[in-house]
Amino acid sequence: MFDLPLIWSFLIATAILIYVILDGFDLGIGILFPFLETDEDRDTAINTVAPVWDGNETWLILGGGGLFATFPLAYSLLMPALYVPILAMLFGLIFRGVAFEFRWRDEKHRPFWDFAFTAGSMVAAFCQGIALGAFIQGVEVDGRTYAGGWWDWLTPFSLITGIAVVIGYALLGATWLVMKTEGRLGEKAVRYARVTGIGTVLFIALISLATLSLDPRFVGIWFSTPAVFYTALVPFAVAVTAFYLWRSLGRQMDHKPFLAAIALFVFSFIGLGISLFPYIVPLEVTIWEAAAPDSSLGFLLVGTAVLLPLILGYTGYAYYVFRGKIKAGEGYH
Repeated sequence: MFDLPLIWSFLIATAILIYVILDGFDLGIGILFPFLETDEDRDTAINTVAPVWDGNETWLILGGGGLFATFPLAYSLLMPALYVPILAMLFGLIFRGVAFEFRWRDEKHRPFWDFAFTAGSMVAAFCQGIALGAFIQGVEVDGRTYAGGWWDWLTPFSLITGIAVVIGYALLGATWLVMKTEGRLGEKAVRYARVTGIGTVLFIALISLATLSLDPRFVGIWFSTPAVFYTALVPFAVAVTAFYLWRSLGRQMDHKPFLAAIALFVFSFIGLGISLFPYIVPLEVTIWEAAAPDSSLGFLLVGTAVLLPLILGYTGYAYYVFRGKIKAGEGYH
């Protein structure tokens, strides 16, 4: 009665997108940390995410664990190809999490923990971008096994996507600070949001063009008739959102830049979906070929139908409870 592989591909894609948005802005704050000159600004920036940062990583577990359980063939093909950037990303996230807590408790070594917080955030973001680029460019498959090498992920394209994700996360972090802070820090955040906003849009355009050069099939997907009449809506939406982001900065519409930054990520994600669907291993293995048996997918879907509303509920409640701006000197530690 239901196309379970299609449903699960949508659920996993949604979990990854939610993770990118939610953990993206607190990684972005770590990326921006060196540009916050005073301890007071750094403390205030940290306190804007202190109540929610660890819960944001729930979605990474859901996406990764869901891929393993529901698309085991895709997991077995992609993980060997991405071991190095994925492991580096996990070390970055661990380092960032330890530094987040220790900078409050070990004030004598706070400069070191601030450096660790920035380094962990940058490494995690950069490696996520590299993994994305390596995923888009595809992996070498022989039957049902990975046939590539350890370093196939390291290409100019993956390095560009790594830089793009760092800048995009910095945009999310800057617009989050615009929404959550005021005074000197809020004004700095507006400036950083303008710079990173320009960078993000330029990298979206660059990566879009570079993706078309990876395989002629991508050109056909985007520019064949009548598909072009629909696919053209995505770059148009990105351009309109970028203009709205720029217009909303510094106009006392503090929540709108953050929503616009999220929209840029959503439209970029939709564009990625258009390029890759129906493949879960790009241009090699479809979601139906990689899926677990329907009996397993159905069993897992029942548990997800119970747990997913709970995750959404406590996540939404946490953001609701800690809504509003954070003033200097306020915090939750």
